[in-house]
Amino acid sequence: MKTYHGSCHCGAVRFEADIDLRLGTLRCNCTICKKLRFWPAIVQPSAFRLQAAQEDVGNYQFLSKRDHHKFCRHCGVHVFGTGTSPRWGEFCAVNLACLDDASAEELIAAPITYLDGWNDNWDTPPPEVRHL
Repeated sequence: MKTYHGSCHCGAVRFEADIDLRLGTLRCNCTICKKLRFWPAIVQPSAFRLQAAQEDVGNYQFLSKRDHHKFCRHCGVHVFGTGTSPRWGEFCAVNLACLDDASAEELIAAPITYLDGWNDNWDTPPPEVRHL
């Protein structure tokens, strides 16, 4: 477990998160993750500490309106998400691309689990993952 610091591009949205990258990361083929190239690590909400004013953080929801996709209202970078799932319960999905102090070596070594969100089949990886 390591405490990482992260931010959006302009720095208005900053955070700290306790992440064990050895536990793995996700790549999903659903429309939002694919279009954003979102690469998260899932942590418990208590392991994520937002260090920004709420007015700097935008919220996007679609379909079931269950998950919250959080982004910087100034530069548009999607920093994290929150939601509830059968697999994790309440969760925070930290965008690894926003980690300011994760080394390339740490990110390369982080295992990736592929999710087939496109087909709402969360237990089986999609047949093709090279584009994710």
